[in-house]
Amino acid sequence: MKLELERIDLREIELPLKWPFETSFGRTTRRRIMIVRVFDKSGAYGYGECTAAEDPFYNHETIDTAWIIVTKYVAPILAAAHIERADQVNDALARIRGNRMAKGGVEAAIWDLEARLAEKPLWQHIGGSQEEIACGVSIGLQQDIEALLEKVAREIEAGYQRIKIKIKPCQDVALVEAVRSKFPDILLTVDANSAYSLADIGLLKQLDQYNLMMIEQPLAPGDLVDHAKLQRELNTPLCLDESILTVADARKADELGSCRIINVKLGRVGGHGEAKLIQEFCADRATPVWCGGMLESGVGRAHNIAMSTLEGFTLPGDVSASARYWEEDIIEPPVTVSSLGTITAPAGLGIGYEVNERRVEALTVRREEINII
Repeated sequence: MKLELERIDLREIELPLKWPFETSFGRTTRRRIMIVRVFDKSGAYGYGECTAAEDPFYNHETIDTAWIIVTKYVAPILAAAHIERADQVNDALARIRGNRMAKGGVEAAIWDLEARLAEKPLWQHIGGSQEEIACGVSIGLQQDIEALLEKVAREIEAGYQRIKIKIKPCQDVALVEAVRSKFPDILLTVDANSAYSLADIGLLKQLDQYNLMMIEQPLAPGDLVDHAKLQRELNTPLCLDESILTVADARKADELGSCRIINVKLGRVGGHGEAKLIQEFCADRATPVWCGGMLESGVGRAHNIAMSTLEGFTLPGDVSASARYWEEDIIEPPVTVSSLGTITAPAGLGIGYEVNERRVEALTVRREEINII
């Protein structure tokens, strides 16, 4: 089976969140999302999602820069490369520096397309082996401690196996102490989204007393050296997110001792090809990895489920139910989580969920078709 790529269909949709989501770098109430559909000459197609945000605060990419990269660079390069397999896309697009979310949205769609043509679920097609994945949940900054505790209680009742709370300067130790005091036995992690520096070592060392599974990305995005210095001072494992873009970054973090856990976000690393390389590297070194989230619609969430079935994903990820974020998702059925905090890998072809094209059409605010033949 050889792919014969024909065109890319881009849609920007606007999807309002059920509740605002706040981190150390901002507050989100709605998502502008780029949905990517790649067509083959056979008429088959696959779906992907570009996870770039509206603003360049998580990383340098935005939905608007990603749109330009896909139309002006990704499509022409794929046309010239005459891609025949999904596993060729990562290397073909390597000429484009950075912009991994733009490339990853297209690459994911091509994997979905190839899985459908192969008549396989995507998770099996990429080499996944876990038929059920463990789910955690990410809780944004709340208006006060009571609101946070109520939110944590609801998520525990819903069955989630791991609770992650966002922290930032002046909203950190007191939040962790309150959650740990009320819920002494839960798997608890914190995510700083690069809000601290080495000057905060004393404060961060206070978190050692709360039996955290990990502290996620406390220092600058891209940094490995200072994280290594910090990890030597802490008993709690550090987890890197924004610092790991490629398997080369994972190797350097391992050599430096920058972390003990790695968060893999499909968009951040540029798609399934690089994600597989990172998890394989980490599995060889017994370094746990888990799937991070970017407030994805159902399309991106379905790809996250597929990625999380790879054997290296041993910790509960941020792959939660559609209903936590959206009144109505764009896939059918919506993603649901069992009372035990798990998601069963779907049996359907490709991503395993049907995209509600009528809803996508209703939410569309921008579209473009690009030929790649």
